Amino acid sequence: MPSLSPSLLLPSSLLFCSLLLLCPSMASSDPSFALRLSGEKRKPHEGRLEVFVNGEWGTVCDDDFSLSAAQVVCRQLGFIDAESWASRAKYGQGQGRIWLDNVHCLGSEKSLLDCESNGVGVSDCKHSEDVGVVCSQRRIPGFHFIRTEGVNVQVEDVRIRATYSHRKRIPITEGFLEVKDAGKWRQICDMDWTMRNSRVICGMYGFPTEKRYNPKSYKLLASRRKKNFWTHSVNCSGNEAGLSECKLGRDVPLRGNQTCSGGWPVVVSCAPGRAFAPSVSAGFRKAYRMEQPLVRLRGGAMIGEGRVEVLKNGEWGTVCDDQWDLRAATVVCRELGFGSAKEALTGARMGQGMGPVHMNEVLCSGFEKSLTECRFNRESTGCSHEEDAGVRCNIPEMGFNKRLRLSGGRNPLEGRVEVLTQRNGSLHWGSVCSEGWGTMEAMVVCRQLGLGFASHAFQETWYWQGDGTTDGVVMSGVKCSGAELTLDQCLHHGKHVNCPRGGGRYAAGVSCTHTAPDLVLNAPVVEQTTYLEDRPLYALTCAQEENCLSSSASSADPTSYRRLMRFSSQIHNNGQSDFRPRAGPQSWIWHECHRHYHSMEVFTHYDLLSLNGTKVAEGHKASFCLEDTYCEEGIQKRYECANFGQQGITVGCWDTYRHDIDCQWIDITDLRPGDYMFQVVINPNFEVAESDYSNNVMKCKARYDGHRMWTYNCHIGGSLSSDTDDSFPGLLTNQISHR
Repeated sequence: MPSLSPSLLLPSSLLFCSLLLLCPSMASSDPSFALRLSGEKRKPHEGRLEVFVNGEWGTVCDDDFSLSAAQVVCRQLGFIDAESWASRAKYGQGQGRIWLDNVHCLGSEKSLLDCESNGVGVSDCKHSEDVGVVCSQRRIPGFHFIRTEGVNVQVEDVRIRATYSHRKRIPITEGFLEVKDAGKWRQICDMDWTMRNSRVICGMYGFPTEKRYNPKSYKLLASRRKKNFWTHSVNCSGNEAGLSECKLGRDVPLRGNQTCSGGWPVVVSCAPGRAFAPSVSAGFRKAYRMEQPLVRLRGGAMIGEGRVEVLKNGEWGTVCDDQWDLRAATVVCRELGFGSAKEALTGARMGQGMGPVHMNEVLCSGFEKSLTECRFNRESTGCSHEEDAGVRCNIPEMGFNKRLRLSGGRNPLEGRVEVLTQRNGSLHWGSVCSEGWGTMEAMVVCRQLGLGFASHAFQETWYWQGDGTTDGVVMSGVKCSGAELTLDQCLHHGKHVNCPRGGGRYAAGVSCTHTAPDLVLNAPVVEQTTYLEDRPLYALTCAQEENCLSSSASSADPTSYRRLMRFSSQIHNNGQSDFRPRAGPQSWIWHECHRHYHSMEVFTHYDLLSLNGTKVAEGHKASFCLEDTYCEEGIQKRYECANFGQQGITVGCWDTYRHDIDCQWIDITDLRPGDYMFQVVINPNFEVAESDYSNNVMKCKARYDGHRMWTYNCHIGGSLSSDTDDSFPGLLTNQISHR
C-alpha cells in the first residue's frame, strides 16, 4: 500500500507551494529552511536550486558545487539519488538573494544546511552562476508531502481499512480512510470531503476512478467504533497524482469526545480496472468485442509500466518526452485501467519504440478520459525515439507475490519455482514440473514476483538445494502466452498433476533480470533488397548441409539450379540490455564447412505463406555470427566475431546479414506463381528473453509470376492497428526483378 513518510514536516513560516513547485524538505531540522527546484523548461525532478531562508526564496551559487551536494539536495526533496548538476544558470536566472556559496558536502548530510559553506547570505556571485540539479526520477518509498499554510504536520501512513465483509475480497476497493499520526491510526472527518478527494485516494491505490457507496451500513459501523479523528481536512482538486500534491484544508473542530462536527468518518469506494475486476463471463466476451484501445504500454517488465504508444491513422507511434509530466502520465494510467502514475519516465527508459512520433509537448489537465484528448504539438520535429516517454502506474495490491517464491538460488533473482497450494484446509508449498517449461512461463513468474523480466528458464535445478519444506510437484503442464499476471492464470493440469520425470532435479527454475533486450527487424531494408537468384546446386553444398534448402534439393540433380529469394536483414536492439546467446561459448557448435560457430540453433525463420496461412516455402538461419555491424553515434561496439570473439548485439546497435550470405534466402524452386505472404520471425523459439516479442515478426505481401517477385507493404507485427494488420491493405510499392 502507498504510505506517507514518518517525517512529514511542513514549516510554519512557509507559504504553501504552488502546484508547479516541489515542497519543502522533510529532513531539515530548521523549520524555516526549505528547498525547491524551479526555473525555465523544468521537469519535476530537475531545475534551478532555490532555498527558503528567513521567509525569502533565493538561489545557490555554482562555485565548488559537486555531485555530492546534489545528492544531499535530491534526498532532501524525496528522490533516491542525484544524476547530475548544472552550472551557469542552465535553468534560467533566479531572483532575490543568493543564500549559499562555496557549498562543500560529503554526500551523507541530512540537509544542505549541514554542509560547509561561506555562511547563509555570504556570497560574491551573480545570478548568472545559479546552480541547477538533476535528480533521479525514482522517489524514496513512502516520501510524500501534503501542502498547507502555517502549520506543522506529521503523517506516517495512510490506508483504506476494509470492513469485515470486504476484507476477503481482492483487491480491497472500499473502506474507512485512515491516517497514521504519532503512531496511532485516526479517521478523517467527512467535513469538506469531496468525491475529488476520493478520486485521488483511489488513484494512489491503483484504481482508475471512484464510485458511490451505500452510507447506511457504514454509519452503523461508525457509531459502534471508537472515535479518534485527525485534526485536519484535505483539499484535493482531483487531478493530482497522489495525496502528496493535495493541500490541507481548514482545521477540524473536534468536540470533547473527539468527534468532528458531522460526526462521520470518511469512506472511500473505488472502481477497479478491467484487469483487476472479477472476470466477465465467456458469453459476454463472445457477444461483445472490445474496442481496440488508442493507447498502449510496451517494453515494461511489470503490469502498469512501459513505453507509451498511441494509435493514429491505423499506425502505432510513440510520444516525445518534451514537457512530459505526472499529469499526462496519470491520464495514461487511468485510461488503461490503472491508478495514478508513480513516475513519468523520459529518455526512452522503457526502450525505444519504432515508427512515427505521434505526440509532442503533451499538456493535460488530468481529467481527460484519454491521452488523445490532451493538448499537444502535432509537429515532432527534433524528437527521436531516444526521447520516448513512458510511465509507471499504481496498481492494486493483489497479493500475487505471496503465492509464489524462488527457493535455493544464489540471490533473490533466481531459484526453483515454488507455488502455494491448499490441501485439506491447510497451505503447502510445492514445486512445478519442468516438462515443457520455457521462457514464456519464466516471464510470468518473474512478473508475478515483481522481479522484472526472465533471463533464463531452467528445466533442471538439482544444483539449487531447497529448504525441505515443499510437498513435491503440485503443478504440471504449465503453458503460458506470456501476458498472464500469475502462473495460476496459465494453462496447466490443475489438480491432476502429471510429471513423468518427477520433481527433484527436474523442478522448474528461473532467473530474473530488471532489464531485457528487444530485437526489431528493419522492414524497409528487407523490402528494398529482395531479389531472385538462380544458383547451381553444386555451389550450395554448405547450405545443403545446414538444411537451408527445400527438401526436394536432396534428390535433385547436382547440375540443376535452385531459385533463391534473397534479401538483407538489419536487426536492431532497441531494448535496455544487450542481446546475448543463451548458450555460452563452450557449447557453441563449430561448422567446418562455413568455418564459424553457431551460438543459437535457430535465430530466424523465413517463410512464404499462402493467403490462408499455409506454409509453402521456408528457410531458417542459425546465428552465423551475432555482432555489432553498426551502432548509433556515440555507442561503442562490444561484439565482434573475428578471431572467435564474443557474440551479441549491443543496445543501440544492429547486426546486418547481407543478401549475399549463405542461407540468407528462401528456396522457392518448387513454388507456383501466385500471391503470398512473406514472413520473417526473429528468435522464433523464444530462446532468449526479450521485453517485447510482438515486434519480432515482419510481414509483407508478395507476388510471384514465375520470373519476378514483388514484395510490398512490409511492416513489423504490432505496428499497425489490428484491423489493418489483418488485411494488409496498400498498393504495390516495390517491384523486384529476377537477376
